[in-house]
Amino acid sequence: MQKRRLAAIDIGTNSIRCIVVEVDLQGRYMILDDEKATVRLGENLAECGAISAAAFARAVDAMSRIHKLITGLKVGDVEAVATSAVRSSSNGVELIEVLIRELGHEIRIISGDEEAGLVALSARHNFDMSGKRYVIIDIGGGSVEIMSAVANHVESSYSLELGAVRMTDRFLKSDPVRDSEVDALRRYVRSELKKSFPDDQRPAVPVFIGSGGTITTLANMAMNMRKQTYSSLHGFEVLRSEVVHLLAMLVRKDIKALRSVPGLNPDRADIIVAGLVVIDEMMKFFDANMMLVNERGIREGLVIQCMKRLNLLPDTSAQRNWKASVLEFARSCHFDEPHSRHVAKISLSILDSLAQEYALKKAERRMLEAAALLHDVGYFISYNSHHKHSHHLIRHADLFGFSAHEREMIALIARYHRKSLPKKKHDEYERLEEKNKLIVSRLGGILRLADGLDRRRSGLVDVVALSHAGTIFTLKLLGTEDISVEIFGGNAKKDLFEKSFAGQVVFES
Repeated sequence: MQKRRLAAIDIGTNSIRCIVVEVDLQGRYMILDDEKATVRLGENLAECGAISAAAFARAVDAMSRIHKLITGLKVGDVEAVATSAVRSSSNGVELIEVLIRELGHEIRIISGDEEAGLVALSARHNFDMSGKRYVIIDIGGGSVEIMSAVANHVESSYSLELGAVRMTDRFLKSDPVRDSEVDALRRYVRSELKKSFPDDQRPAVPVFIGSGGTITTLANMAMNMRKQTYSSLHGFEVLRSEVVHLLAMLVRKDIKALRSVPGLNPDRADIIVAGLVVIDEMMKFFDANMMLVNERGIREGLVIQCMKRLNLLPDTSAQRNWKASVLEFARSCHFDEPHSRHVAKISLSILDSLAQEYALKKAERRMLEAAALLHDVGYFISYNSHHKHSHHLIRHADLFGFSAHEREMIALIARYHRKSLPKKKHDEYERLEEKNKLIVSRLGGILRLADGLDRRRSGLVDVVALSHAGTIFTLKLLGTEDISVEIFGGNAKKDLFEKSFAGQVVFES
């Protein structure tokens, strides 16, 4: 059976999005194309109740282009849905009939509950939710989908007409917006949330998982504000304090000034304030302090739904975990599995001996293990500078269960397993906060040392004890045969460990 190509089309209030993917036999997919057309079906919808003639024409033009795209890419199966603007407009059915003729495939008008289900499907596929409580949200142009979830089970879902386009049209009519308009919008959002979540049914959650254009725009502005650069926004963490600060800055600007804000797409400038007000009120309402960004959302939910319908998604995919994801990626790069597993074993043995004294927590242990398993994936590109290639590959890898920040840290830890130590000219390292630079240096030092202790890639050495007295770290080694080469390798690669832990490494065998 050959790989199959699928398309997922989301006809939303603000835009029409089409994602084309290629699915392999293991149920993995690769994105081939991601098309977006800002059609604004929801403009003035609250006032006139119908999709305007101009928006209608923009949608037909966009769908004609999408038809040519998926035909050219030889897409076999299409999942297409229309959401809030279409289902609430008087001429939505008429528009869909025309779009079906343009596309040549069925388009379903789905309910808010179905929309929420697709968002939850994507969130479960991308985030490790085991043993935790989350609120999953998707902010569109017309509606907001809100789901309360415990572990992988959705407790409740709601669709509220609080989308960024709808709220802008209804409340924010001035340029720049007036305080009184923002206050009225805030009161309305709070009242709508209270109707759906009475006080005795309101879950208090520390973390949101958010998707939709408003969320990704928020993340992009926050990343620019921090002067960070990640290869993807997926898994990016936004604090509520950043939402508050960005909103305070944005409400003072007119449209012309908003269009020049770093990280803010000019096409979204006129609706971003309403979107952030909704986010701010929701985070305050649920007492959430952090937002994890799901870059995929409804369209990926459609892809997964289509894969399930076509029996292309193995049952094991429902039990994804971070280590399986790391190993899957490593195997796709044809890594040396016995060596990498042994380096991970040595690394964790060293870390566990130091964890209490140096406050190395579970998160650091998990990042170190991932970096150890992936440290040599750069061989897939070239032996020369393979540590740099490993860094590049890991930064861009789709690693389940890790945030964008953690993925960056893992990539840097792996990068320093050989050759130069961290330097000021290493941009990705320099952008880290000081505390994270120290974590990267220490974990990178442990990995570098462990890699040296498997110099012949034969798994001959185990670290059976580590003692620390003054500035001396003594590692007791147990070998199955002569391990002089491994000790030589350890001595050659103990430099970053000694620098970051401010001590001297001594081996006993």
